[in-house]
Amino acid sequence: MSAIMIPAGLAVAKPMPDVLPPVNARRGFIGYLRRYPTIAIGGGLLVVMLFVAVFAPFLWTKDPTSLAPALRTREPGAEFWFGSDMLGRDVYSRVLYGARVSLLVGFSVAFFASAIGLAIGLFAGFIRLADSIVMRVMDGMMSIPPILLAIALMALTRGSVQNVILAITIAEIPRVTRLVRGVVLSLREQPYVDAAVASGTGTVMIMWRHILPNTLAPLTVQATYICAAAMITEAILSFIGAGTPPIIPSWGNIMAEGRALWQVKPYIVFFPAVFLSITVLAVNLLGDGLRDSIDPRLAKKL
Repeated sequence: MSAIMIPAGLAVAKPMPDVLPPVNARRGFIGYLRRYPTIAIGGGLLVVMLFVAVFAPFLWTKDPTSLAPALRTREPGAEFWFGSDMLGRDVYSRVLYGARVSLLVGFSVAFFASAIGLAIGLFAGFIRLADSIVMRVMDGMMSIPPILLAIALMALTRGSVQNVILAITIAEIPRVTRLVRGVVLSLREQPYVDAAVASGTGTVMIMWRHILPNTLAPLTVQATYICAAAMITEAILSFIGAGTPPIIPSWGNIMAEGRALWQVKPYIVFFPAVFLSITVLAVNLLGDGLRDSIDPRLAKKL
């Protein structure tokens, strides 16, 4: 076939620039992280904090509970990288070990609150008779600020990490329940659910096959925010003396012990506050990235 002749003097459009990366760069895990950099940044910071928490004994730390009154309130230096507190304890070691408490509380609350809230939300959203009863109870719990509800629950028990997890979980369940219930209310009116009902599929099987899978995406995003909120709440409870016992090194306890010397020894409060802020920021960035990748209205489709 002969080549197409272009008349003389006719302008020819320039080729469009290649604005998209190569196809192989858009595929796989690396391509996914390139499309959603907040997931890469947040996940990377969170992995670093997990590494610090797990391998704290091997990161040149000392016993975080050992007392050395002769070495109290030493400035940060070669001997004490983050300084020492009023009892001579190494602040660096206490901050690294404190990451274990915050991450344990955050992940545990996110898991238990999501699991329990998912079960209650599915039940309330799909069973119309139970909706009005269950949600009124959830509304009553949501009328109380989470921190006040956690303080009230902690006042009924003794201070421990397990009780802190339990108190914060109870305070976060209503929010998960309301989210799941709202998703279920929109899903149960879909045509495929009506078709399943018309075909004789049982209620439990409909919830398992059609409702539950569609609630996991928004629930995963919500779980990241619950994790961040739980770590902040745990630090607040420990700071006011209603959380973990003072003998356990947690970021809230370290800041509570250092607030009396804040004006002269600010490093005692500064370092745990920085670690807490970075961890919460990492979890929030991860949640924002997951939301953008899951929500088709916000996803960056290449």
